[in-house]
Amino acid sequence: MSEDINELQERYLEFIGEREWEEFHTPKNLAMAISVEASELAELYQWHDNVSVDRILEDDNLRERSREELADVMIYCLSMANELNIDVEDAIADKLTQNETRFDPDTADAIARDLRNWQH
Repeated sequence: MSEDINELQERYLEFIGEREWEEFHTPKNLAMAISVEASELAELYQWHDNVSVDRILEDDNLRERSREELADVMIYCLSMANELNIDVEDAIADKLTQNETRFDPDTADAIARDLRNWQH
C-alpha cells in the first residue's frame, strides 16, 4: 500500500529526527539540496538528444536511476514544505489553477508552435 503525501512527510520528519539532523534542514540548505538533486536528474539526460519516453522505458537502468533522483528531489521538496508549513496538495492545486489560467488554449498553442519551429 502506498503512503500518501502527509505520511511521507511524517516519515521523513521521523527519519531526520532520529538522526538529529533538524538543524541542517534550513530553507537555504533544502533549496540547495533540491537544486543539486534536480541537477543529478538532468545529468542522466545531459548528453542525449531528447530521448523518447519509450526508449527510457526500455532502459531499466536509466529508468531506475531517474526514479531514484526524482525521489531525492521530492524528498527534499517535502522537507522544505514541512519547514515552511506548506500544504503540498493545496500548493499544487493552486499552482495548477494558476497555470490553467495563464496558459489558456491560445497561449498554449502559440508556445507549442514556437517550440516546434525552434526544433526544426
